[in-house]
Amino acid sequence: MPSPTIEAETTELERAELQAVLRSPLFLRSPTLAHLLSYLCEKKFAGESDQIKEYSVALDVFSRRDSFDQDTDSIVRVQANRLRKRLAEYYSGEGASHGVRITIPVGQYVPVFEQKAAPEISSAAAEGPGSPGAGKISTRPRRRIATFLLTAAAVGVLVLLVFVARENRNSIRPTSSANHPQIEAGPMVGLPVGDEIRILAGATRSYVDRAGKPWSADAYFAGGTPVRSPMHNIWRTQDPNIYRSSREGDFAYNIPLKPGTYELHLYFAETFYGPEDAGGGGEGSRVMSVLANGKPLLTDFDVIADASGGRTADVKVFTDIAPASDGQLHLSFSSGKGGRGMVSAIEILPGTPRHIRPVRILARDVPYYSNDSRWWSPDNYFKGGQLSASEDPAGGTDDPELYETGRWGHFSYAIPATPGKYTVVLYFIERRGDSANRHAGAASDSGASPEMRRFNVFCNGKAVLSQLNILEEVGENRPLVKKIPGLEPNAQGKLLLEFVPLSDYATVTAIEVIPQ
Repeated sequence: MPSPTIEAETTELERAELQAVLRSPLFLRSPTLAHLLSYLCEKKFAGESDQIKEYSVALDVFSRRDSFDQDTDSIVRVQANRLRKRLAEYYSGEGASHGVRITIPVGQYVPVFEQKAAPEISSAAAEGPGSPGAGKISTRPRRRIATFLLTAAAVGVLVLLVFVARENRNSIRPTSSANHPQIEAGPMVGLPVGDEIRILAGATRSYVDRAGKPWSADAYFAGGTPVRSPMHNIWRTQDPNIYRSSREGDFAYNIPLKPGTYELHLYFAETFYGPEDAGGGGEGSRVMSVLANGKPLLTDFDVIADASGGRTADVKVFTDIAPASDGQLHLSFSSGKGGRGMVSAIEILPGTPRHIRPVRILARDVPYYSNDSRWWSPDNYFKGGQLSASEDPAGGTDDPELYETGRWGHFSYAIPATPGKYTVVLYFIERRGDSANRHAGAASDSGASPEMRRFNVFCNGKAVLSQLNILEEVGENRPLVKKIPGLEPNAQGKLLLEFVPLSDYATVTAIEVIPQ
């Protein structure tokens, strides 16, 4: 039986290998896989390998609910298969020389740390090809010498790795299984860098959303009343927790900010007024005004009218926000002729003059770093449709992982924007053998096939793509990218993208909104 000292050294060696893998560019740009690998390995290190089940992984890593059904939701199997492929890619390249390798055997989720076997040194190798012993099995004295030298070298490497692991453990911690990964790959391309502030109005606890972004409990407020909503479902978001609390009445926020230009996001959702809600009514039930440093941001603002319904996430975006002379951003919310003023959350981001930050949305429930180091948020602002995933690799792209998931059905996206012109980039792929709808079991019911998939795309009611058939344009398992310039938000400050089926279902993989 191995001694406790040997077991401890082995664990340190395995931890060092895990951290080396997590620091590699392959995993830095894929925080989802890094989070999954860290979770599985930490469970093993803790002696809890028997607890690594598909159900527990779904809840702990992918934030599925207790009602998770592995027969209808393949997220764990799909991501585990991606992790196996990513590890194989790592050890065929950057990690090829490593003495320890991490694998996830097919059919299970418990990681295995494999010791790479050292090559046997023969007397022929030691004496040279022309020696009498060439081609013969090594002699015992030479084997003992070789074994001694290899052992000494291995011990030296082990000591070095253990020392490095111990030095790094305080600075590089595995991602907590309770939260989404906080792994960064340097500055996000095209985005300003600086402090970010996120406040959950009316909340008493902090929260980490699906994108891995931290939100603080309510702070910097004066006046108003905290309100908690019992509503479970909120449309156009995967993070209903952001909208389940609010501050209501007449109130203000005085938020300290460093000098600079900022982008402000105000989050609203009407969960009290509405035909089926406790307050009854609808449009006109809650009207308010919002000021920033005494200047109007929203006047006679009606949440239900702006969001096109109750229980719907509504985000308003403002550029060129700056602190007042006292170093604070003063936001005041006042009740209008109906209901009481309210806000669900406040987000302040480093901004650029006159333009919003680029918006990048990937139709999946976790964030992603693409090969060009751009950060894509998990699916957001959508209504309708369903998510699906495919294990078939996309061809004709150096980033096939970007195209592994998609939204399909009859759906829309209401993306907040400020006045101006934008280029919208839509990413598509058609899975002929395992199409998005067939993967979810819908095509078998409808009798449709990918060859028949045709759909239209509208922006604010105007057709921007007509009779789109991905298979006809690029073939199966190959990306199709459509750039649509010159689009402007509607009166509610939204780029409302509607995907309308003509034959079979509509689909999209990713959406990019870039200010012109």
